[in-house]
Amino acid sequence: MTLKRLWPALLAFGLAACQHKKEYNADLLIKNAAIYTVDSTFTTAEALVVTGGKVIAVGKADSLEKKYTAREVMDAKGKAIYPGFIDAHTHFYRYGLSLQEAKLEGTNSWQAVLDTVQNYAKRSTEGWIIGRGWDQNDWQTKQFPNKAKLDSLFPVRPVVLTRIDGHAAIANQAALNIAGIKAGQKISGGEIETVGGKLTGILVDNAVGLVAHKMPEPADQVTEAALLDAQRNCFAVGLTTVDDAGVNYGLINTIAALQHKGLLKMRLYLMLSDSPENFDYLFKRGAYKTPGLNVRAFKVYADGALGSRGACLLQDYTDQKGWKGFLLSDQKHFKEVAEKIAARGFQMCTHCIGDSANRAILKIYAGVLKGKNDRRWRIEHAQVLSPQDVHLFGDNNVVPSVQPTHATSDMNWAGQRLGAARLKSAYIYKQLLKQNGWLPLGTDMPVENINPLYTFYAAVERKDLKGQPVNGFQPENALNRIEALRGMTIWAARANFEEKEKGSLEPGKYADFVILDKDIMKAKGAELPKVKVLKTYVNGEKVYEQK
Repeated sequence: MTLKRLWPALLAFGLAACQHKKEYNADLLIKNAAIYTVDSTFTTAEALVVTGGKVIAVGKADSLEKKYTAREVMDAKGKAIYPGFIDAHTHFYRYGLSLQEAKLEGTNSWQAVLDTVQNYAKRSTEGWIIGRGWDQNDWQTKQFPNKAKLDSLFPVRPVVLTRIDGHAAIANQAALNIAGIKAGQKISGGEIETVGGKLTGILVDNAVGLVAHKMPEPADQVTEAALLDAQRNCFAVGLTTVDDAGVNYGLINTIAALQHKGLLKMRLYLMLSDSPENFDYLFKRGAYKTPGLNVRAFKVYADGALGSRGACLLQDYTDQKGWKGFLLSDQKHFKEVAEKIAARGFQMCTHCIGDSANRAILKIYAGVLKGKNDRRWRIEHAQVLSPQDVHLFGDNNVVPSVQPTHATSDMNWAGQRLGAARLKSAYIYKQLLKQNGWLPLGTDMPVENINPLYTFYAAVERKDLKGQPVNGFQPENALNRIEALRGMTIWAARANFEEKEKGSLEPGKYADFVILDKDIMKAKGAELPKVKVLKTYVNGEKVYEQK
């Protein structure tokens, strides 16, 4: 064969070789998108470039396509892209465990709870029966249930069913016997309900711990399944970082091992629970920080929940005269904890629901923080406040960490607990935002639904999923859409001291982002809870895609 006849084949081979050697300087280029960077000026862009798990450029598609040759080019077809959503207050691990247990959310009566538990017991035939999610406020009879039927169904097998808020539970006699609980027994910071000299099975706040401490620890495989199941569901709603508010130090190694194996890709910010063991662990070792795990905070509980009347109020509950709720520990304990956390440079995050609890902790914080600072100590929930105490947030740069769906879940019965006047100073998110100029938002899963788009909707519309009330619940405390988006991205990152690495789509930050089927900054209010996640990315890797 002559050279002349070989020339076309040699040319084709040479071109193929050149194409094979094509040099890439980016992993992913996304174009034709509506990108909300959530940077300091709330810039929007149409293209995004990712390399090595981080954003390296945002801007116009034509200029970025000239500069970067990416291994993958995605045409977003006009869809909106946002920084990965950050949930500033969850019980992520507890949520995962609930997926392994009897699911009681949405039950509309005590009988429906019993039916669900019986069905669960047929599938899970050994050991304790554990369930979570019932709420007597959703029933026609809005009183706590009695364990009598539970005892008749399960005379030997121990049963513990936790209320939706985690601050109350009902246990059968078998479980109470194991815990050694007797009728008329008293406990500080809790209640063991006794009626007519007999236990009803209802345990509130610290009393729940008497039984919980007797329950067997989940097996390793259950713990791993809980974390991975929770991750799967959270990626599907666009979450890329979650703050787990109240875990024990033993979970750190489990999470770190799963992340090291590449199985757990969710980024976690852990708050260790208020216990001597957890203090000893972190004080000796110091803060723990990797790209996927941050442990530098402690979670303290000042009081209980409004729904179970464990929230500590300054005045009596409107629907229960002579009862103000209670603090879960004395104020001396909270002061000592605050001082030792401050001395070692850690973050303190305290659950406060009632106005009395909020006042007590805000004053303790003020005594330790002593004015303006950047410690970012948090009040979790900041739910019911005396108007005269609100300034203490701004005076001491205390961060109110709030969950907008609490307002729309509680609004139908909160007035019964608080009365009209007190209700006006509850769920005051706009007022709290003004204190420091920023406000992290969360869900409190599994107390509320895990979906951050419900958080967004509740924050801006102040309505439930049925679109009620028509004009919104106390709409003067609604956030605007920019504030709400910041609250579940950059402000949530800031609450975790992570605003330099995540929370916005800017060069040098993690490529954590979410693509939605509708633009939540432009969609009609009624459409917001119906918006779906199309894709979720963590570290530039697609971890969820709608099927």
